[in-house]
Amino acid sequence: MKAKATVLDDAAIRRALTRISHEIIEKNKGVEDLVLVGIKTRGVPIAQRLKEKIQEIESFDIPGGELDITLYRDDLTPKQNQAEPEIKETNIQTDIDGKKVILVDDVLYTGRTVRAAMDALIDHGRPAQIQLAVLVDRGHRELPIRADFVGKNVPTSHDEVVTVTLSETDQADEVKIYEK
Repeated sequence: MKAKATVLDDAAIRRALTRISHEIIEKNKGVEDLVLVGIKTRGVPIAQRLKEKIQEIESFDIPGGELDITLYRDDLTPKQNQAEPEIKETNIQTDIDGKKVILVDDVLYTGRTVRAAMDALIDHGRPAQIQLAVLVDRGHRELPIRADFVGKNVPTSHDEVVTVTLSETDQADEVKIYEK
């Protein structure tokens, strides 16, 4: 794949996450009853960064967690891959019943990952509300899902790929668009 553009560098990612943190606090009129849950893989460090920023702002430690959606995906078929899917651990540190859960992911595209995440989350309890925070919204939805908090809207074509790299998983912070 050929790199087409860098749409966010480390400073822009930091600014976007700071803005999203403030928006989360404002929309929810504080941080009481909030739970931040990152969708594996890159949603987890983004959720952790949001948690830290919100704690700086509000001096309140929001519970969080990690959600593995592997078994909830609608694209797992035997034809696609002969190997068994790799199941990662789901770890939600608190009871989510009656809480406002903010699902966190890196890129929102078709909406299928978010649908799978909501199904997985509901298996852990019944939140009062589910909100969605993403670093990048690239459009092309196949399901009626939208993010409540977006770091950057990046219009793309179906022939492009958006990649998010984070220092926790990839040793660098940036968002790039590649041509297929």
